[in-house]
Amino acid sequence: MGYSLRDLQAAGGAALTPDLLSPGSEDAHREAVEEDRPIAAASRRRAWLFLAITAAVVIVADVVTKTLAIQHLGNGQDSIRLLGGAVYLTFTRNAGAAFSIGEDLTWVFPIIAIIVCGVIVALARKLASTPWAIAIGLILGGAMGNLADRIFRAPGPFRGHVVDFISVFGDAGERFPVFNVADSALTCGVVLAIILEFTGRRRDGLPATADGS
Repeated sequence: MGYSLRDLQAAGGAALTPDLLSPGSEDAHREAVEEDRPIAAASRRRAWLFLAITAAVVIVADVVTKTLAIQHLGNGQDSIRLLGGAVYLTFTRNAGAAFSIGEDLTWVFPIIAIIVCGVIVALARKLASTPWAIAIGLILGGAMGNLADRIFRAPGPFRGHVVDFISVFGDAGERFPVFNVADSALTCGVVLAIILEFTGRRRDGLPATADGS
């Protein structure tokens, strides 16, 4: 029996065309995508809610604790010793970063904080993972807590000194920089983000592929 060139091309095309490209399969795929859209949208809304709540809790806690530190430790009072000397509450104002680094470049730190906040907002656009939302919320809350100090506290806008009041293993930051709630939240958020990254958790909530992407 002979076959025409058109018959061979038709047979080859049918063999090479996957089932997913058939009209029925395309309809099924489209329906599955449509069904997944409400789920994806709900995941994003939940992630954004966790991010906002986490950041708000950090900011409120940071403001309240700094206010209390100013009221009860800011007038030259002695440090408060806790946990057998493992933790001290002691008041200080920091113009720089950790260990008072960059005290002459105070204006740089609020700019960095604003950039960090902008990057976080950009990342949150595709956010659909609750653990990532918490990590990013901690980072955002911590950055905004100290940014508020830089903008609103003395000696002036973008030159404000950050209020620190927690010292560990020493009453004046001898072993570790004196820090605050915002610093703690930011550090915990970064550590959590690193853990999520190395364990293959994606920000969009989808499972990691075999190649780790």
